[in-house]
Amino acid sequence: MSGSMNTVGSSTYEHIKHDIIFGELEPGTKLKLEGLKERYSASVSTLRETLNRLASEGFVDAAEQRGFFVRPVSPGDLTEIAELRILLEGSALETSIETGDADWEGNLVAAHHKLHLIEQKMQSGDHSQKEQWKRYDWEFHQALIRACNSENLLALHGVIFDKYLRYQMLVLTYRGSEAILEHRAMFDAALARDVPRAKAELEKHIRLGLEHTLTAMANAD
Repeated sequence: MSGSMNTVGSSTYEHIKHDIIFGELEPGTKLKLEGLKERYSASVSTLRETLNRLASEGFVDAAEQRGFFVRPVSPGDLTEIAELRILLEGSALETSIETGDADWEGNLVAAHHKLHLIEQKMQSGDHSQKEQWKRYDWEFHQALIRACNSENLLALHGVIFDKYLRYQMLVLTYRGSEAILEHRAMFDAALARDVPRAKAELEKHIRLGLEHTLTAMANAD
């Protein structure tokens, strides 16, 4: 029974987090338990547990006496998230390049190949698979750092990456050939075991993405 309840809780968590990241639950939205109960087919106790977990990760605000709200967005918050991503992902990338074996290289090659194929579709104007595109983007960045030998670092990076992704999804615009070239440069540097170049390319990629998203946010106001 407890296993079943844990499965329901995990599923509810994943669904609500997905809807926050992909903008189906908009920033500032009040998360009313009765409405969520119907939408996600979950009990009030499961929903409370889920929302408290999302609050601890920074996707939800828990206001005393007022309930739960989707965390608002701001340029300052996005900039801080990007800086944290550079710090965490850069450190993990360095260790991963230094310790990664043939399996790490093979997984990285496969992840880059899948990402490149869907990026070509995006560049042609086909944006119908945006969630798959971002999943392959996530898988590529995970493949880069997977050999860092720290599950804690990978878990923390995962939360930061999802926060960064949320901003991208709110103002979805594709950077086209620039992003493709940046991914290729990171890929080549990692396979060449060139730590300084790989970290520099990663930081460049994140900072250019930050600038792009900040501009899109400003234009959306």
